[in-house]
Amino acid sequence: MQLRVERKVVRRKVKLNLITDPAQSAQRAGLHYVCDDSVGVRRKRSGRGFSYIHADGTRIRDRAELDRIKALAIPPAWENVWICPSPTGHIQATGYDAKGRKQYRYHLDWRKVRDQTKFNRIITFGLALPQIREATDNDLKRQGMPREKILATVVRLLETTRIRIGNAEYAEQNRSFGLTTMRTRHVTVVSNSKVKFKFRGKSGVEHDIELSDRRLTRIIQRCQELPGYELFQYLDEDGKRCAIDSSDVNDYLGDITGEDFTAKDFRTWAGTVEAALALEDMGEATSKTAATRNVSQAIKIVASKLGNRPATCRKYYVHPTIIDAYTEGWLLPTLARRHQWNTDQTSPHDLLPEERAVLAVLEEQLVRDKQKNTP
Repeated sequence: MQLRVERKVVRRKVKLNLITDPAQSAQRAGLHYVCDDSVGVRRKRSGRGFSYIHADGTRIRDRAELDRIKALAIPPAWENVWICPSPTGHIQATGYDAKGRKQYRYHLDWRKVRDQTKFNRIITFGLALPQIREATDNDLKRQGMPREKILATVVRLLETTRIRIGNAEYAEQNRSFGLTTMRTRHVTVVSNSKVKFKFRGKSGVEHDIELSDRRLTRIIQRCQELPGYELFQYLDEDGKRCAIDSSDVNDYLGDITGEDFTAKDFRTWAGTVEAALALEDMGEATSKTAATRNVSQAIKIVASKLGNRPATCRKYYVHPTIIDAYTEGWLLPTLARRHQWNTDQTSPHDLLPEERAVLAVLEEQLVRDKQKNTP
């Protein structure tokens, strides 16, 4: 007999003021929204280099304008290059690469606003984490090996091990693996409460991860006992073995939260929290140089925990607000407020004090952005 778990989606309402419209994003960045079908600057080959031609046919000779164009670092191989005549256009240049694909050079301020919008979904994710933890906890208690129980296991592992979700194409072509493509040979049950994952991940990175959790170890051991090389399989109502993939996990997250979260959000949340804590351990920076050095070191620490390259980690897995707040000097005071809070958790699924503090930093940035953009 299976334990039936009734889904009840309860979300804390928060107005994030997220901007998805490109024109509004340009306005927020203090830029003009432009299109490359409008009049622009043309690039013309001249000797070993290029000359740049105004719409009226005259050659650009102004040093400041040439420096702006040079700073765009437009690849020499691009064809049909269009360059925005204004330094405040949200698109600064377009062109076509050697394979005929259209490429863009965006204004740095535009990219910052768009990245901020993309990352701010992690606030909603942080607010939903207690709900995710409670739902997965209930599903882990189900009898047998039903679909929900195996998906809950993978979701719990996403949070605790930070292993990537996995992609069938990568597994087949590159022999790199993640949770949903894990093979039984990649896992060793060390004891009744400890399991070890040893596998090759994305970009050829070798992973050796140990997990101590009695319940998850027991479920993983039962997964290994099922026939087949895929580790995470469930048994349907007819007792048939079925494998899971990343879309199943994302659908499950949508089912238990009512939001369009993905497995990647767990790594972004973890990277953001770890970066904040690493910077807190380093203390306030005494200069801009020290701040830059500390940020670089913090990113390396997080990258080692996520199994990423530092550049990838900073670009995709650490909310830019954490870095901005540190360099501006308000990250650590905001994080320190958690020591004044009542740290008693009313539920084992609640956010930890440090998670609540990081969430407070991200929400504080939204308030600051709103104040800055209010006339």
